Amino acid sequence: MSELVVELETTGEVVVFICNGRVDSNTAKTLQSTVIGKIQDGAHRVVMDLTHTNYISSAGLRVILMAGKQIKAASGNFVLCGMQPSVREVFEVTGFLRLFEVSDTRDEAVSAAQ
Repeated sequence: MSELVVELETTGEVVVFICNGRVDSNTAKTLQSTVIGKIQDGAHRVVMDLTHTNYISSAGLRVILMAGKQIKAASGNFVLCGMQPSVREVFEVTGFLRLFEVSDTRDEAVSAAQ
């Protein structure tokens, strides 16, 4: 059974989602309810830290795309960071790297999202 734990940290106005584990069809709902719920509550400067994410499926990509669209519609900033090589490859192959701002570190991402 796959597992995903999403932790939240706030740095100033920036909300950081720290994804620990796999983002697949079983866990994407957890990510969606956490992230989309926070965006609907007014979070428009968002960082998603994927340092501890070792796998992402199309279901996970869909959640990230949905979040990105909602933040863009609210004139906010959405930055991804800390991609493992296998996760980065999924973003590269699907063309998602061109859709999102990506930073290497959480600090860089938080600065970019402000």
